[in-house]
Amino acid sequence: MDNKKKPEVWLRGPLDGIPPLLQPVAHALMQAREEINELMTSFPEGLLWEKPAGMASPGFHLQHLTGVLDRLFTYARGGALTAQQLAYLANEGKGSVELDVLLENFNKQVNIAIKQLSETDEATLTEVRGVGRAQIPSTVIGLMVHAAEHTMRHTGQLLVTVKWLKSGS
Repeated sequence: MDNKKKPEVWLRGPLDGIPPLLQPVAHALMQAREEINELMTSFPEGLLWEKPAGMASPGFHLQHLTGVLDRLFTYARGGALTAQQLAYLANEGKGSVELDVLLENFNKQVNIAIKQLSETDEATLTEVRGVGRAQIPSTVIGLMVHAAEHTMRHTGQLLVTVKWLKSGS
């Protein structure tokens, strides 16, 4: 059955191994992955870094989606960003990374996030975690929900940008 005929991920039922309170986060990440992979099928490589009307390029969105999931889930674990993560952040949108590599990196990062969701004890969801250099307080669930929301926001932006570029407008 192709994705167009499947119900949205959240309507397919609970995902095995994901705690009940984290199901919506997992559903959103899985939905984004399906939509992005379908959207980018046969996308012209030459348009990947185009910025129509000054908007972010499709390549930026794909890099950012990967990076933000990595960063937010690091904070949710109580970790600090590494030099590699900071370098990745500084280079989002700068580059000529190929589409297949961007998609592979995004898909891997979603898998890592889903694994972390499956290993998260619901009793820890209200624990406070520091975000960024300023250590702005958030909760584990706040970080995970924001990761899902932010992912879907950029998925929508990517969809519009890709359709715009493919239409030649």
